[in-house]
Amino acid sequence: MKKIDIFNHIWPAPFFKALIDHIGEMTDITNRSGAVPMMTDLDRRFDVMDMFGEEYMQVLSLASPPLEKLAGPDKALDLSKIGSDSMAELCEKYPDRFPGFIGTAPLGNPDGAVAEARRAIEDLGACGMQIFTNVSGKPLDRPEFEPFFDYMASSGKPVWMHPARGENFPDYLSEDRSEYEIWWTFGWPYETSAAMARMVFSGLFDRYPGLKVITHHAGGMVPFFEGRVGPGWDQMGARTTDRDLAAVRKALKRPHLDYFKDFYADTASFGSRKAIEHAMEFFGEEHVLFASDAPFDPEAGPMYIRETIRIISELDISEETRAKIFQGNAVKLLGLSL
Repeated sequence: MKKIDIFNHIWPAPFFKALIDHIGEMTDITNRSGAVPMMTDLDRRFDVMDMFGEEYMQVLSLASPPLEKLAGPDKALDLSKIGSDSMAELCEKYPDRFPGFIGTAPLGNPDGAVAEARRAIEDLGACGMQIFTNVSGKPLDRPEFEPFFDYMASSGKPVWMHPARGENFPDYLSEDRSEYEIWWTFGWPYETSAAMARMVFSGLFDRYPGLKVITHHAGGMVPFFEGRVGPGWDQMGARTTDRDLAAVRKALKRPHLDYFKDFYADTASFGSRKAIEHAMEFFGEEHVLFASDAPFDPEAGPMYIRETIRIISELDISEETRAKIFQGNAVKLLGLSL
């Protein structure tokens, strides 16, 4: 059985060179990525992949941070193109290892993002496009981003949604920064969940019914808080007097919980069995895909791959369901040819 890792990260050599030429030196989250050998050293990546046999494959994507955090609109678009071009070359050269790649849409350049999505998917064969949960602090339901979602819905390819939040987002209003990396541990699942809610309640899926979105890290907080998301939000507006929020929910074409269940989720949960089980219970076996989030683990590559494979292999599910998670759902959703 193939094991197709649909969300792991890489900085291919041409992209890494262009990035360093632009920023000068790595700081903050760029250092977190650049310091991991598997991110930039292809031989080390192959060594790690070989630990899991010929059946293990990776769909490649660029790592955090969002390109708009590092560069202006035009330069971010340039970096996106270099990333997609270099990942496409790796897929062409090593098809048995890399059956596909994910382009990155620099939404800080809305028009350029649509053009790059079209180029990456239609010319380079990208499996879909990666975006982040906010665009320099702007929510994804702003009008300037609608053309991107319109194109992605029409393309039939999925959107990968990666959380983005830094220590400049404080945990308390009395402070100016987040402490103890709370911004990452709890902030990223919150970011994912908040972005999902904005997409649902803004009516994005009613306007673009073909839109498919893969959420990172097993769907953020949503599966764990199904009660609050479902019957809890059935009371939307009961605690708000200055706006008629009940009208927002009633304007949707379907019950709001149905839209949340339409998202896809990956299994990149840092070795948490319960997170994967909750994701499967909430989104359903057809909407969960194997991913490791390699190489960001304490062993700099193999640990999250190994533990995620182990957990999925040990789950009390049918072999048919296991095959869907490891391979089948990815082949169907991404349009892969193995």
